[in-house]
Amino acid sequence: MNVQEKPELLDKIGLPKPLAWGYLGIIIFMMGDGVEQGWLSPYLLEHGMSIQQSASLFTAYGITIAISSWFSGVLAEGYGPRKAMLMGLLLYIIGTIGFVGLGMAKLDFPVMLVTYAIRGFGYPLFAYSFLVWVTYRTPKDRLGRAVGWFWFVFTGGLNVFGAYYSSWAIDFMGYQNTLWSSIFWVLVGAFFALVLNKDRFVPSGDAGSKTREMLKGLTIVREEPKVLLGGIVRVINTTAQFAFPVFLPIYMATHGFSTKEWLQIWGTIFTSNIAFNLIFGFVGDRLGWRTTIMWFGGVGCGLTTLLFFYSPVWFGGDFWAVLFSGVLWGGLLAGYVPLSALVPSLVKKDKGAAMAILNLGAGLPVFVGPAIVGGLIATIGDEGVIWVLAGLYFLSAFLTLFITLPKYAQAVQAPATETATE
Repeated sequence: MNVQEKPELLDKIGLPKPLAWGYLGIIIFMMGDGVEQGWLSPYLLEHGMSIQQSASLFTAYGITIAISSWFSGVLAEGYGPRKAMLMGLLLYIIGTIGFVGLGMAKLDFPVMLVTYAIRGFGYPLFAYSFLVWVTYRTPKDRLGRAVGWFWFVFTGGLNVFGAYYSSWAIDFMGYQNTLWSSIFWVLVGAFFALVLNKDRFVPSGDAGSKTREMLKGLTIVREEPKVLLGGIVRVINTTAQFAFPVFLPIYMATHGFSTKEWLQIWGTIFTSNIAFNLIFGFVGDRLGWRTTIMWFGGVGCGLTTLLFFYSPVWFGGDFWAVLFSGVLWGGLLAGYVPLSALVPSLVKKDKGAAMAILNLGAGLPVFVGPAIVGGLIATIGDEGVIWVLAGLYFLSAFLTLFITLPKYAQAVQAPATETATE
């Protein structure tokens, strides 16, 4: 990527030229972060840990991700994205060294629990602080595309490149060395995002203003309730993404699908998703952010959640029909991408506080999704859980109806349905 030679191209596709190196850094960092996603739980079970211990490990990890996701917005605005991202990098490295070098090496569960939780603070501070940077430095008429590019590199690194790299690295260097190699990749990503990226961001004020900014991450929802609605919609967005892997592989197996076929379906779903992250960035800028979220995200995901679940029955276990149903769901999941443009546009200032709520909404599904499955599946079964998840998507479409832009922001979103009428 030669940032200097291609400014016209970058502007045309909606990629903010001053932050182009940062986008490259995010995809590399997230690839390093995602190396263990597909295999860590089975690895731990094979080495003598119980299902309960594995679940506790990922619950602790999910909690710290949620906390860090919230702090990323206010820290980025109060201290600047560079410092927040550097903090995330350091916590990730410290957590990884402790988890691999002390916890996994001896299968010491208490150490693993603490260090994996520390590692969970890392990527939200790094990636979501950069997203705050994007929302400040991108013209409003191109913000939908800019955040679409962010989710493209974020998801592409975490769920696609991380998985592909890991599948090669495990055979080449083994499980623990694959985890060690993640430190190299996050350092490479940080080099692009923090060193080669020369864009300047001036943080807000003195220590007192920074303290007030931290509090803004809580009070913003009272001052602007639409920001809270945006945060709730963001939680719903990816709740099913973290719920599906808990029970759908077993459900699919009862309809004749092997583990390998399920993994192929799941991987293809997110290959579709990263492509549609870009597409819906453009669609949101054209049709309107709120309209895109309601119809493509909320209604679309609600319908395709049901289609994905019932497709093995309706199509007689046909692999391609189930795959196509899953790809539709994964593509429409990207219909929520304009939330990252809509929510910070609800406020004139305090965008970091608004993004803190949105980022918290991105972190919470890591354990909300599995919690829904764990709490309900024994009483209402697979089918009942699917209808709950679909119902949440329809609820998000209804809630989005009330997230209207204030008058001062109406000019950036021409479709009348986006704007407030008062």
